[in-house]
Amino acid sequence: MRVWQYIDLYLSINMILNSSSLSLALTYSSSSSSSSASSSSSSCRLREQFSLNGMYQKGDVVLGGLFEVHYFTVFPELSFTSEPQQLHCEGFARFGFMQAQTMAFAVDEINRNPDLLPNITLGYQLYDNCQTLGVSFRAAMSLASGTEEEFLLDETCSGSPPVLGIVGDPGSTHSIAISSVLGLFRVPMVSHYATCSCLSDRSKYPSFFRTIPSDAFQVRAMIQILRRLGWTWVGLVFSDDDYGVHAARSFHSDLAQTGGCVAYSQVLPRDNRPTELQRIVGEIKRSSARVVVVFSNEAYLLPLVDEVVVQNVMGLQWIASEAWTTSSVLNTPRLMPYLGGTLGIAIRRGEIPGLRDYLLSIHPDDQPASNHGNSMVRQFWEAVFECRLEPPAGWVEAGGSVCTGQEDLRDVETNYGDVSELRPEYNVYKAVYALAHALHDLLQCVPGRGPFSGHRCASLQRLEPWQLVHYLERVNFTTGFGDRISFDDNGDALAIYDIMNWVWLQDGSVQVENVGVVDESAPAGQELTLDEDRIFWNFESKKPPRSVCSESCPPGTRVARRKGEPVCCFDCIPCAEGEVSNTTDSAECSRCPEDFWSSPGRDLCIPKGVEFLSYQEPLGISLTTASLLGALICAVVLGIFARYRNTPVVKANNSELSFLLLLSLKLCFLCSLLFIGRPRLWTCQLRHAAFGISFVLCVSCILVKTMVVLAVFRTSKPGGEASLKWFGAGQQRGTVLVLTSFQAAICTAWLVSASPTPHKNTRYQKDKIVYECVVGSVAGFGALLGYIGLLAILSFLLAFARNLPDNFNEAKFITFSMLIFCAVWISFVPAYVSSPGKYADAVEIFAILASSFGLLVALFGPKCYIILLRPERNTKKSLMGRATTKT
Repeated sequence: MRVWQYIDLYLSINMILNSSSLSLALTYSSSSSSSSASSSSSSCRLREQFSLNGMYQKGDVVLGGLFEVHYFTVFPELSFTSEPQQLHCEGFARFGFMQAQTMAFAVDEINRNPDLLPNITLGYQLYDNCQTLGVSFRAAMSLASGTEEEFLLDETCSGSPPVLGIVGDPGSTHSIAISSVLGLFRVPMVSHYATCSCLSDRSKYPSFFRTIPSDAFQVRAMIQILRRLGWTWVGLVFSDDDYGVHAARSFHSDLAQTGGCVAYSQVLPRDNRPTELQRIVGEIKRSSARVVVVFSNEAYLLPLVDEVVVQNVMGLQWIASEAWTTSSVLNTPRLMPYLGGTLGIAIRRGEIPGLRDYLLSIHPDDQPASNHGNSMVRQFWEAVFECRLEPPAGWVEAGGSVCTGQEDLRDVETNYGDVSELRPEYNVYKAVYALAHALHDLLQCVPGRGPFSGHRCASLQRLEPWQLVHYLERVNFTTGFGDRISFDDNGDALAIYDIMNWVWLQDGSVQVENVGVVDESAPAGQELTLDEDRIFWNFESKKPPRSVCSESCPPGTRVARRKGEPVCCFDCIPCAEGEVSNTTDSAECSRCPEDFWSSPGRDLCIPKGVEFLSYQEPLGISLTTASLLGALICAVVLGIFARYRNTPVVKANNSELSFLLLLSLKLCFLCSLLFIGRPRLWTCQLRHAAFGISFVLCVSCILVKTMVVLAVFRTSKPGGEASLKWFGAGQQRGTVLVLTSFQAAICTAWLVSASPTPHKNTRYQKDKIVYECVVGSVAGFGALLGYIGLLAILSFLLAFARNLPDNFNEAKFITFSMLIFCAVWISFVPAYVSSPGKYADAVEIFAILASSFGLLVALFGPKCYIILLRPERNTKKSLMGRATTKT
């Protein structure tokens, strides 16, 4: 309760206690526990009685009721120079009177039911609260203390309490004030229309019950509708009372939990100030929210709607709380251009057989006026027929009519008696039956098995209100309409709402149709049933509007909050490369697994492309062709040398070493094929070993061949005969074998210590997996290349020696081939290091092929030329002629 409500309550109680016009019926007794004589002489007397509008019926047990039968209260001027006049109420509210009559009907029906409270007659005392807290509080005190003459206690102030339970009050603020006091004495109140969620606090309101769901349930029902229709950006308008304030507070917190946002929150002024109403409507117009949720009754809301009409604010979707969903004041043709299509939460509609006949059968003589108040039935009669039952002086002369008592309610067109939409009336009906069933269970108690101390039971002669509270908490029955009635631990009834839609028909009339149900007792996820095809949308598109601060972020993007704005206002940021989001409004993008990459739309992880030097791609095909061509040329040259092995050219070039050299070159060409195709463990291990050994074999042959040539030419000089014996055929083969074995040892050590392995490289290209062979040990790979380079340099240096004859071209060819070989492999190192992925393999293959072709062409090209094209030069004389002359 807010500060103004405490002040209002304080002033009301103060007025009750201190004003003679608002005086509380006080009782007193002069008896004491020590003097029984004085007790017998004591008595109760009334200081003064209230003037309250009401209707009553006597019974063995009496139920009280508080209803809004008038709209407002007129207070007299208080000068305190004379006895103040009684206040009076104006503006007869037929809906409130119909609710009061529904309670009277329910009591009458129970009295005629032989199975419920047999042999006991229920009575009722119903009061009009005039929608004023002070009047409602005084009426409640009268019911609880028995200040009306019809229900006075006996002279010793003993006997059962005047009222065992109260139906009402319909207002949340009134119920808070009344229940705060009556709860101290555990007098049960069963409200049919007070929805404030604060009343569920049993520590403050221990004897309060209600047959209407709490606002907490109503708020959840509204949010379910908003979520179903995709409305996350809504405006909020609420009345400046307990009903509106508590509902708005719950709406704010619950909507935030579901991801929705409130675009603006406006409080309807109590005094209907035009400037404030204009400001609120202006805020509604400026906002981008197309849905407006309103927690208010029609009295607060009507001035705002009038301002909406003045400013011609159209194109809004209104969401109504149960307080105005079925309001006949608002759902009129005049307001349909602005409020048409409204969706609202309505109290569960029920059917009460026989109620209509009962309503239309009442007569003012059935309820005479009491000595200290007015009969609500008589006031209703005068309001409907616009006459007076007891006209004051001058009434007839002034043109007023006099009621004859022969008027018939069936002859008058009025909404009184319309039982097609029984909603608050049905709640009244359920409240009366809840009290009756609780009383019935209380009186069925078996002596010795009672729930109270000592296993006692209550008796009809000494009933206490707190005893009825015990049974109200456990009441459980089903109405004739099929609704189960029970209360939870907070005194709240089962939450069932109808969803209503204001339909603007083509003839201009208005019809409120049921388009769904919200049942909190249904299984999770099935609480809301909404027939969207039946909903009337007051828009040109005839479709529900879009009401979002920001459109949903599609898959492939993530939500980025805007600084300083609600969570519903955001930007959609595309996911980064390698990240995806496959849901709408994703809070973050998730990174794809290592072997996957984001699709172009960033909404799906797709397998990464695989890259390696393939036999199917142009580069792979070219290198494979070159490799096979080189191997083929080697085979052809080998065949030529075999064919012409007895010719001087072949013999002069050490045919055995030449054959071995051609074989090693062929292996060099073929080993390059191991670098093409998807890397496997065996190919990674074999490719470098085969390459290293093949090239060492090749270079070793060249080195030995160079050394043999040097030894041969040294024999022609004095003392040179000894050098040749060290380079016989066996020594030549042994030298090649030893030099090759060193390389084999290097490769073995490398493979054993840190073998090359296949590797999936994702650093070069993020969207591809590059399959490559990692060398494992850089030192091992360096030793392999270094050893080849050492032999090549040694061969180059030996061949470049100047102590050979000028016409001996073999040394020149060896020198040239070694220059090509060294140049290729020196340039290979930086090119290999800087080439990514498959191109590193291509560079290595190119180096192998280039150096192999260089050796093949430089060493065997001239010889094949002489053998095939210049056979006349393939003679010993031709080969040795110039050498002999030089010598």
